[in-house]
Amino acid sequence: MSLKELLGRKYVKRLLVARFISNFGNGMGPIAIAFGILHLDGGNASTIGLVLGAQTLSMIIMSPFGGVLADKFGRIRMVAICDIWGSLGLIVQAYYFSTDHVPLAVMLIANINFGLMAGIWFPAFSGVLPAVVGDESLQKGNGIISFVSNTAMISGAAAAGILISAFGSAVALGVDALSFLFSGFILVTMAHLNPPREPNSQSMWEDLRHGWKVFISYKWIAIVVFGFSFILMVWAMGDSVIGPLIAEQHFNGAKSWSFVITCESIGYLVGALISYRINIKYPMRFLMLITFSITIYMWSMASPMPLQVIALCAFMWGICLELWGTIWFTAMVRQVPRESLSRVAAFDAMGSFLLRPVGLLIAGPVVAWLGIPRAMESIALFSAVVIGLVLLSPSVRNMEMPTSTESNLSQ
Repeated sequence: MSLKELLGRKYVKRLLVARFISNFGNGMGPIAIAFGILHLDGGNASTIGLVLGAQTLSMIIMSPFGGVLADKFGRIRMVAICDIWGSLGLIVQAYYFSTDHVPLAVMLIANINFGLMAGIWFPAFSGVLPAVVGDESLQKGNGIISFVSNTAMISGAAAAGILISAFGSAVALGVDALSFLFSGFILVTMAHLNPPREPNSQSMWEDLRHGWKVFISYKWIAIVVFGFSFILMVWAMGDSVIGPLIAEQHFNGAKSWSFVITCESIGYLVGALISYRINIKYPMRFLMLITFSITIYMWSMASPMPLQVIALCAFMWGICLELWGTIWFTAMVRQVPRESLSRVAAFDAMGSFLLRPVGLLIAGPVVAWLGIPRAMESIALFSAVVIGLVLLSPSVRNMEMPTSTESNLSQ
């Protein structure tokens, strides 16, 4: 299917608009909350880690239930509800930041609420694209969605540095919150594309057990998810907590870190363009090898190297992450039975993000103990060890990309 034909499908453009709007806010959010906290009286790395860690932990807790809810009540409907409800807490948080007095409880409640919604959103979104573009156009459709989403992320990250420097974090946080609200209202109009599942006699716990059995039946999925949880822990420590500290101490604060994150987001965009045409026989082997880019990225911040070098490393990591998103999603959708997809995606999200809150919480204490250079060197080397261990598994190295949708639970 050509790009013109793909874009001509009903609802594709509507989905693209929704993803652009919400990802513009996503580009702003991490930068705005990090520097918003650092600019508060008493704000520090440990507070950033606590707030973002609480958000991720709540997402992890909700993820398996989110997959069941998405399969049961309709995936697009649940994505829309999550966008709208999650935005409400972020609007309240933005208001408090505008007063320069933000109780820790407000940040925790707003971000825990958003995390709970994300725990439903991620597994639910796995079923949105197949409903809109069909199975035969999954990889191309995902590539286009990623391209638009990452263009928005770049724009949001670049705008965040300007807005924070000129007006403070409250404005950027407000834009972030409203972006989810508008995106949710657009997606409500598409909810009928994913009707609720036919009622059955299974309880939620039985649905969860079934989803877990399907998840672990694919060894390559289970092993990669386990390993990637450590990779995302390292990324969270460097990208969300220690990176902003380095920018404050060695460079030009929010503007400098916004530049780094913008380059990372440009990497997403380039990765989306590559993924539109790439065909890899052994996708997991390829993806794990390019994941060494996180090792280089973290190491670049140890000294730190010049800002342009850090930004280049972030760019390469961004390409890697985007290729992960597209190729991983395509492989999973082609092999996992459609009726179990959201539940398997839920365990994927839960497992992948499992150690992220740990990374966010320990980043501050690790820096206090080792100092920034030793901390960054340690987590860089740790990431390399994890990648090497995952590659030792034959089921990961030798997994071949299926050419059509399969439901083979014997793998």
